[in-house]
Amino acid sequence: MPRWSSTSRILPAVLVGLLVATMLSGDRGRGGAPRLHLDVSPAVALADEPLRVRVRGLAARERVVVAAEAHDHAGHLWRAEVTFVADANGVVDVSRDAPVEGSYSGVDPMGLFWSMDPLDGDASYFAPVWPHIRRAFAVRLSAVSGGREPAAVTVRRDWTAGEVSFTELTPTAHGVRGLLVLPPPEVPRRRGVLWLGGSEGGVGGLYDAPLLASRGHPVLCLGYFGASGLPDSLHDIPLEYFATAAELLAPNSGGEVVVTGYSRGTEAALLLAQQRPDLVRAVVVYAPSSVVHPGYPYSGAPAWTYRGRPVPTGPIPVDRVDGPVLAIAGADDLLWDAPSYAAELLLALGGSPHRVLLYPDAGHGVGTFPYLPSKTVHQGRTGEQTHGGSRAGDAAARRDGWSEVLTFLATL
Repeated sequence: MPRWSSTSRILPAVLVGLLVATMLSGDRGRGGAPRLHLDVSPAVALADEPLRVRVRGLAARERVVVAAEAHDHAGHLWRAEVTFVADANGVVDVSRDAPVEGSYSGVDPMGLFWSMDPLDGDASYFAPVWPHIRRAFAVRLSAVSGGREPAAVTVRRDWTAGEVSFTELTPTAHGVRGLLVLPPPEVPRRRGVLWLGGSEGGVGGLYDAPLLASRGHPVLCLGYFGASGLPDSLHDIPLEYFATAAELLAPNSGGEVVVTGYSRGTEAALLLAQQRPDLVRAVVVYAPSSVVHPGYPYSGAPAWTYRGRPVPTGPIPVDRVDGPVLAIAGADDLLWDAPSYAAELLLALGGSPHRVLLYPDAGHGVGTFPYLPSKTVHQGRTGEQTHGGSRAGDAAARRDGWSEVLTFLATL
């Protein structure tokens, strides 16, 4: 049996101590302070899916600043920043804890995302590069406390899951201006959605469509004014134009479509459902109207025509609507009286299976998908528009309302 000297007995202990110190040093920052850990899961997810954000390695009751930042399509940096106080175990869980100060208040797992503001410029909403051009955008999250090394994680927010396809539609080739967005071939096909934007014009729903297509819904994002080959303003738009779009989408949708409209687009959605119950399986309307308004921004012309004649202003007829209608409104809508319109619409439809979702702290920005920053004052075609509600109220409405819409669509 070997005999060890006192020196030789010390050496294994020294080696073990050095090994332990080396292992622990990986969890220490400059000056020997515990290293901050920022845990974010999942690191890659669809843009409408929530994340869990946690900070570890803090002392009990230590304050930490957590921030989120991202660049929009124009390269402008948006940022949110809040301060948390760690629990007795030195942990902050954004899904559980409310910040003590910063960009938002109250417990909100995704508050860092929807509360970002532009550091330069005055954009009303965060607009990444169009999904059919770039299928994801990045958000950088960071945690800073005292003199420690900051922790940072960059997450990827995807617009598509799988091989979603995009096909441009033109008036010359297809009779309509829009974008046809189809689900990946391997995803079970669900009811198609014809998407109509509002008084902003252009082609609406370009962010929403790939999120829906990723879940199996073919989507036709339709422009009806304010885009190439279309009228410059909302006037004399034939309802037959919307029927043409629905007929283009129908073969990808079992012969019937769901029409989704926002604001002024809700008039066209309901009128189409009234005129073509054979094509329209259901209707989803955000910040809806129950009446036909004049043209916009010039009220001297009718907004819509049918068979070459103006559609008269006044209550929208719904007696021939043959599928369920889901109306989503903010109780504090200051752009127009969406709460009353929604109530009038439900009364005219006769109640169940039709539904109204009314969100008390939301305004005209009540929809659609959640977690992108948006303000309550926007620049419209006629100048500044006050949408009402609060940013937190709109964010909560979008989170809940989008879940309701996905469930509604999945049952059709």
